[in-house]
Amino acid sequence: MQLTSTSIRNGQPIAPSLAFCQAAAEGHTAHGGNRSPHLAWSGAPDGTRSFAVVMHDPDVPADASDANTEGKTLAAGAERVDFFHWLLVDVPASTTEIAEGAASDGVTANGKAPGRSALGLQGINDFTAFLAGSPMAGTYGGYDGPCPPWNDERLHHYHVTVYALDVETLGLDADGGFRGADVRAALEGHVLAEAAIMGTYTTNPAVG
Repeated sequence: MQLTSTSIRNGQPIAPSLAFCQAAAEGHTAHGGNRSPHLAWSGAPDGTRSFAVVMHDPDVPADASDANTEGKTLAAGAERVDFFHWLLVDVPASTTEIAEGAASDGVTANGKAPGRSALGLQGINDFTAFLAGSPMAGTYGGYDGPCPPWNDERLHHYHVTVYALDVETLGLDADGGFRGADVRAALEGHVLAEAAIMGTYTTNPAVG
């Protein structure tokens, strides 16, 4: 199975047009274009009944208490955890391409509703927890792009994976009330094939 994208070149920096935030001369960051990436896949095996799309960043600090804090830095070697940016399941088996901007086109303050869409069933991404208690707090469904802390010394890596599945539905909450761990658990035993691409991103001018 192969996955390609006109938005993300494998192993290369992600454009700010796809990011939730971008580096700025004042205030460290500003909103990015937050467009979901173009994806196209081929070579799914016989018996594929649906697809799932997951985008995650494994480089997010486990302790984010100093994130985006003046006078503080997040060491490159600090413990890291997964951060889910996009959870899309129950994508019809007839789908082999998603256009850029189809799941998001711009930052939506206080989030977007998860649930059924023209693409499939979209879950809740991890901006929901990260922005809790801030003026941007809300439920963030569907796609929201990269926005690593501006004081993080580590380059972040964003993995987009398409899974070919042997079921039409993963049986997750029809209103989209599921998160990354729920999708990973539901995928177990149903993956016929998978393909991935990876892009990098930082908002720290000192990180290449």
